[in-house]
Amino acid sequence: MKKIELHWQILIGMLLGIVFGFVMTYPSWGSGFVQEWINPFGTIFVKLLKLIAIPLILASLIKGISDLKDISKFRKIGLRTIAIYIITTIIAISIGLLLVNILKPGVGISQETIAELTSTYASDAGVTSKIEEAGRQTQSGRLQFLVDMVPDNAFRAVSDNGLMLQVIFFTIFFGISMLLIGEQYAKPLKDFFDALNDVVLKMVDLIMLTAPIAVFALLANVVVSSGDPDLLLALLKYAGVVVLGLLLMIVFYSVVVYTFTRYNPFSFLSRISPAQLLAFSTSSSAATLPVTMERVEEHIGVDKEVSSFVLPVGATINMDGTSLYQGVAAVFISQALGFELTFGDQLTIILTALLASIGSAAVPGAGMVMLVIVLESIGFPPDKLAIGLALIFAVDRPLDMCRTVVNVTGDATVSMLVAKSVGKLGKPHPRHWDDHLDEVKGAKD
Repeated sequence: MKKIELHWQILIGMLLGIVFGFVMTYPSWGSGFVQEWINPFGTIFVKLLKLIAIPLILASLIKGISDLKDISKFRKIGLRTIAIYIITTIIAISIGLLLVNILKPGVGISQETIAELTSTYASDAGVTSKIEEAGRQTQSGRLQFLVDMVPDNAFRAVSDNGLMLQVIFFTIFFGISMLLIGEQYAKPLKDFFDALNDVVLKMVDLIMLTAPIAVFALLANVVVSSGDPDLLLALLKYAGVVVLGLLLMIVFYSVVVYTFTRYNPFSFLSRISPAQLLAFSTSSSAATLPVTMERVEEHIGVDKEVSSFVLPVGATINMDGTSLYQGVAAVFISQALGFELTFGDQLTIILTALLASIGSAAVPGAGMVMLVIVLESIGFPPDKLAIGLALIFAVDRPLDMCRTVVNVTGDATVSMLVAKSVGKLGKPHPRHWDDHLDEVKGAKD
């Protein structure tokens, strides 16, 4: 019997998880059962992906740099990556602003709904913590994000997934220094990191065997822990505008991929679909990074020299889906609360959302912290910030799942564009977890 493709297995797991979650909302003990006996399997899966994220960045990026024969290629890759990421982010925010100004989802929301959302969520710990975190970020200096990129302790940096930019900085510095000491002296280190890269990629293959079960657990927990269905329904128009914008971004990526690489867009989306589905389930670009790298390198054909730099950087600074959501959310909140926005305010939203995306963590909920910064940049009344966040808090988690899919798709798209521009987009060579299983079995005989 033909084996079911991984993305179909994951999709089946997601659908079963959603159905199971809905069923468990009816009995009084259902939510507790899911959180105590089902959700831990999803949590373990996400922890495993995060476990190998830093080793994968270290090994993959050092291998990519050490394989370079011409150091100027790395400069080309770096500059083109940053430039394309900035362009796609601006396009994403612009699409969001265009849709929200045309469809006006915030106009017509009743005062009763606003009052109910405010009383339910304004004092929620999730809302207040986002405002406090945004306050800490805005109090730092203008160039603080550059300071934060440079670690003062390499071992502390690699021990914290939230310090991914510091890991990337150290790894690039380390890799370039390896090149400069000459191939003869760098060979022992190069062999070590080449082997480490292969081992970590094999770990990705093994972890992905449990992906269907994990997404079942993750989605079931999301459903049973969701908020009041009536409040979710009241925000359906706002959520619809965000989702429409995110779908347009997927279409935009597909057109760009075909235009610049002549790669079949349906094949592109199919081959990265496991990464997209995991992004949806985990709401984290960082947790999905190992799978994104594996799909882009082995199933699309992007050379490791490119993917090892473009994808980790993208998981940290490229948040097209999140930036689009911020544009929609900022205008929606302003419409609902009667706060007039000028054309200049909307340009400020574009600039602030772009800058905020660079310093934001690739973790669930980071988008709301960025949203507070965006609202403050346009002079939104501080005493209404909690009310504004309360308006969208009920649907933030499902929208976070959707926008993470766009973030990951954007990373994969840019890696293809950069690879094509430097002649590093080749044929895919998929590897499987059991490629060397016969050798291991033979060793035991």
